[in-house]
Amino acid sequence: MSDYRNIKLDKDLYVGKGFSHNLEQLDPSENYKGTSLEGLDAFSRQLKRFDIKISGKNSDVVDKFFSSSQTAALFPEFVVRAVAGGFDNSQLLSAITAVNTKIEGLDYRSISSSFSDPSQDQAIVSEGNLIPEINIELTNSMVDMHKYGRMLVSSYEALRFQKIGVLSIALRQIGEYIAHQQLGDAINVLINGNDGESPCESINVTGSLTYADLVDLWNSLGQYNMTTLIVNPAMMPTLLKMTEFRDSVAGLNFHATGNIITPLGSQIIRSDYLDENLIIAIDRNAALETVQSGDIVVDSDKLIDRQLERVAITSTCGFNRITADAVKTLVIGD
Repeated sequence: MSDYRNIKLDKDLYVGKGFSHNLEQLDPSENYKGTSLEGLDAFSRQLKRFDIKISGKNSDVVDKFFSSSQTAALFPEFVVRAVAGGFDNSQLLSAITAVNTKIEGLDYRSISSSFSDPSQDQAIVSEGNLIPEINIELTNSMVDMHKYGRMLVSSYEALRFQKIGVLSIALRQIGEYIAHQQLGDAINVLINGNDGESPCESINVTGSLTYADLVDLWNSLGQYNMTTLIVNPAMMPTLLKMTEFRDSVAGLNFHATGNIITPLGSQIIRSDYLDENLIIAIDRNAALETVQSGDIVVDSDKLIDRQLERVAITSTCGFNRITADAVKTLVIGD
């Protein structure tokens, strides 16, 4: 069995496929099945090796990462994981993404799908008749990849005696901020398509929004489920004041989880990237592909050398609308 206590840690582990992958190759987790270390990955075993506690009321101070050259090599990976935790905690992209595709590089062309005759997609095929088709083809344009990030501006002296758990909170906020930025790009692709010139179908209503309008929006998706609604925060009071939203099941879910579910079973995502008079309805199982180029990137050399001043934390990704029919918008006019 691998002995995690004898692994040499240095900055070279950050080259190629990254620290976690390279460390896992040296110290495979599968070798620890049936032991007290089962359930820990290679990075977590190194934290245990050096007795570095990164969470809880007894978390260590940041300075413990720099007690030796080997423990210092763990710090950039800690930063990456804390930021990634902010992505996961936000749950913004996961609520609208059907599939997450990881690529190396910046060039990617995906596919789109559509029924050749939507009215026939559920028809029984009689003998001698043509079988209804679904068209799957390459998109006309590359997926636009954008870099999102924040600059970590501090000093080692300012952070060295801070609890690691407290620093984790600040790093998670960076992840949540980046996810919020990416949601704006995703919304644009859902509405206008990859090329920015292929708008999805819309329903126009006049006057104030009613529950009947939401039912019409749900019905307009046809065979697709209205799993998610994306609305501007200014629209939330209008929705929550509807009699139908006082349904006991929806209310209990909100009190238990903080997530708002419509009586139609749709999760609601708030975003100020959306106009106040616009609501997007999607089937997250068919509408959007998230394309991620590499992992979260930090300057590992700077972090290992305790040069924390102006360290960029970035993520590069783009979005592809897979099925245009799985996206509808409701436009509220005067």
